[in-house]
Amino acid sequence: IPGNTGCTARTCAATNVKLHLVEPLGFQIDDAKVKRAGLDYWPYVVVKVHSSWSEFREYFKKQDGEQRLLAFTKRGTHTHSEFTYRKGDWLVFGSETSGLPPDALLDCESKSLGGGTIRIPMVETYVRCLNLSVSVGIALYEASRQLNYEQLLEDSSEPCIDSEASFLTEDIFA
Repeated sequence: IPGNTGCTARTCAATNVKLHLVEPLGFQIDDAKVKRAGLDYWPYVVVKVHSSWSEFREYFKKQDGEQRLLAFTKRGTHTHSEFTYRKGDWLVFGSETSGLPPDALLDCESKSLGGGTIRIPMVETYVRCLNLSVSVGIALYEASRQLNYEQLLEDSSEPCIDSEASFLTEDIFA
């Protein structure tokens, strides 16, 4: 939903990490609700939208360095706080209601692309799932803590984009 995307973008701005969105999203990316939830932080987050999971996968494969896709799911085999994160890990989240699509889960579990599936413990008796943006915050800050908040040391004082323009970049290296 727009609110979760905006809140996630704000968390990405606060932690100096890039945000990748994979369509279909279920709303227009320029929706006023997305902008409102992200407040005035949109110029400080780099956003890349991928038209499908397969397009994202191809993009991911082209990136340099050692990296893994890590799926966050309530059926994950590792607990988020006991998992060992590495520089180059990509945290992957799905819909609150339906989770990650099967092909995304397969990629995250594969030897060539993935590093496994991770869960955030919760009482499941009456709670189906955590809020998506809350889950992103929990996971991102745990990974950042384990990596000594290295990404916060990188200079990000300059806006990523012109705040008068669209808050969306065409490429994360824009």
